[in-house]
Amino acid sequence: MTESVPADVQPIDPTGWLTLPDVAERLEVSISKVHQMIRDRELLAVRRDGVRLVPAELVANQTVRKHLPGILTLLHDAGYDDEAVLRWLYLPDDTLPGTPADALGGDLAREVKRRAQATGF
Repeated sequence: MTESVPADVQPIDPTGWLTLPDVAERLEVSISKVHQMIRDRELLAVRRDGVRLVPAELVANQTVRKHLPGILTLLHDAGYDDEAVLRWLYLPDDTLPGTPADALGGDLAREVKRRAQATGF
């Protein structure tokens, strides 16, 4: 799916990446559980140089950001693939503190979810 974003606006790279074993360790679950979370759209992973990676800020302490699974489902249902979801989460937004991914860690998480829902219409 192609988003309607001005051509001069580029996504910001995540501040860090976690490998799937790192995610399993951080969440204190098995690697099989991490794979299941990705399949169930509870967690986002993309390939970089042949390795599946998760943006580090989407995994807070020992949990996945609260509204992330709902946002992933909404965007996938709207036709976004994982790369498009990643771009959507990391596009700078002047009405949020940085990007939608940044806002997931604060009081505007529900607003990000509302925007993801509106994307499908």
